[in-house]
Amino acid sequence: MGLASAKCVSTARLDGKTAIITGCNSGIGKITAREFYRIGARVIMACRDIQRAEAAAQEIKDEVKDVEGVGEVIIKKLDLGSLKSVRECANDILETEKHIHLLVNNAGIMMCPNGKTEDGFETQFGVNHLGHFLFTCLLLPRIISSAPARIINLSSVAHERAVIKFSDINWEKRPYSAIGAYGQSKLANVLFTKELAERLKGKGVTTYAVHPGIVKTELGRHMDEVYFKGARVLARTLSYFLIKTPEEGAQTTLHCALDDAAGQENGLYYSDCKVKEPSQLAKDLEAAKKLWKVSEELVGLENFEIK
Repeated sequence: MGLASAKCVSTARLDGKTAIITGCNSGIGKITAREFYRIGARVIMACRDIQRAEAAAQEIKDEVKDVEGVGEVIIKKLDLGSLKSVRECANDILETEKHIHLLVNNAGIMMCPNGKTEDGFETQFGVNHLGHFLFTCLLLPRIISSAPARIINLSSVAHERAVIKFSDINWEKRPYSAIGAYGQSKLANVLFTKELAERLKGKGVTTYAVHPGIVKTELGRHMDEVYFKGARVLARTLSYFLIKTPEEGAQTTLHCALDDAAGQENGLYYSDCKVKEPSQLAKDLEAAKKLWKVSEELVGLENFEIK
């Protein structure tokens, strides 16, 4: 559906590999889980709603039931809006998985009403960035020991119009902007990817920030509540010729996960299966370092060391 939508052309398989995907009971994440499963991976679906994840897992199995050499699907409970849940899920995975070859931080929320996570963070920053930051850091020792490995963070072109106001990261001192808070969280995803790449140099783990495109998923479900009744339909109508299907939207994630050439790249931003220049702020190495330190403090990982 999306104009000139790129496609992942890799024929790589994931036999014997373990892949974790957050928020994959629908949309791009579900397609990613299906494709990893189809080419042999042990896929861990880390989702907030277990019932929906179980239904999605069954649909994935049904869709590729005639394919030979499929992998496994495992479901884990993960609520990225709760640091307690993030720690419990990570600990569960570390107890059961000897290897982690792929981590796809796919889950996300967009343009939500003003609210806070269980731990008191602005909802979008807390879920889209801090939850994934903690989850990734806790799993890093196992990911490093499984190298070569890849970490893919789903971002958005919305990062291009965003800033991170470190003095008011939770939007408590200024009027709340749903799109501004979303953009801040997506800029954080790109900066996190860049700093993670710096810290993982020489360890055989590569990182990627991905803009999947404007995709027809549930991500925009809060727009009517934030703006006005019909806002979601209007937005879809105005961007009709740009909207991708979930299948199309998943292609850049698959490219970063599977492509041989991408495996030699690190810390970059991708759109339509190729490297794209992010915003100037997204290339600010000092901001990336500052975000890492602030994130460490907020999630209780002060002086976290990657070994």
